[in-house]
Amino acid sequence: MAMFKLIHLLAALIWVGGMFFAYVVLRPAAVEVLEPPQRLRLWDAVFRRFFHWVWGAVGLLLVSGFYMVYLYGGFFSAQRHVHVMLALGLVMMAIYGYVFFACYAPFNLHVAKQNWKEAGAMLGKIRKLIAVNLALGLLTVCVAVIGAAWA
Repeated sequence: MAMFKLIHLLAALIWVGGMFFAYVVLRPAAVEVLEPPQRLRLWDAVFRRFFHWVWGAVGLLLVSGFYMVYLYGGFFSAQRHVHVMLALGLVMMAIYGYVFFACYAPFNLHVAKQNWKEAGAMLGKIRKLIAVNLALGLLTVCVAVIGAAWA
């Protein structure tokens, strides 16, 4: 059980920590020192690398989370905070899927074609959705810690 909790925690840290770093540290620094075309190229390269890690993290979160629920006796035996974490996680995964397929894919094409205005508009949409997912991720961590303490 401890190994699955560790895997789950590390996957969550990679995903939520990566969003925190990108949103709170990288974004303001990129705006400060790069012109829009260079900034858009940077984000394209960052997303390409980060999203590979997120796909892995999502897979590990699903496998480890569902396996731990199974070990605890299934969803009917799981405590309320586990259900809340699952619901928040599934919403985050849906938002991530939308970001990847509906926003990042066109963003990547706009950057490749140097359509800076369209790429900038897509980046703005991605930024807002990452802000939502970051907030949900931090909330999920709070639910996990507080729920486990009250269990």
